[in-house]
Amino acid sequence: MYKNVIVSLSLEHGIGETAIDTARALTSNGGKIRAVHVYEPLQGSASTYVSEEAVAAALQRVKDDLASRVKDAPDVEAVLLKGHTGRTLIDYANEIKADCIVIGSHKPGLRDFLLGSTAARIVRHAPCSVHVLR
Repeated sequence: MYKNVIVSLSLEHGIGETAIDTARALTSNGGKIRAVHVYEPLQGSASTYVSEEAVAAALQRVKDDLASRVKDAPDVEAVLLKGHTGRTLIDYANEIKADCIVIGSHKPGLRDFLLGSTAARIVRHAPCSVHVLR
């Protein structure tokens, strides 16, 4: 059983409830579960064409959606991070000394074999155990 579990939540997909239930099953008594979503800021020149108000509104929607996903889970702490999803999750796992990451994955397509999905990056580089859900 694990004491410090990260549940990676992609707010665009509906696997969150299953992932949280899985984290509960893997977490020992007194353990901590953090539901983490990584908000990826606009890259490069794209940020030039989007107003600060639009960016702030989008970030607020993400915060609200994350809070909504965990509102019925008082044993789960919602954490919003900013950065590249794979690298940021790995860095956060190192920072909090996580001992397990629960992450969803889709069936890979050709693009994923060439570039690698977020779940694949996490599995390859995580400092802890990784539980992948399909």
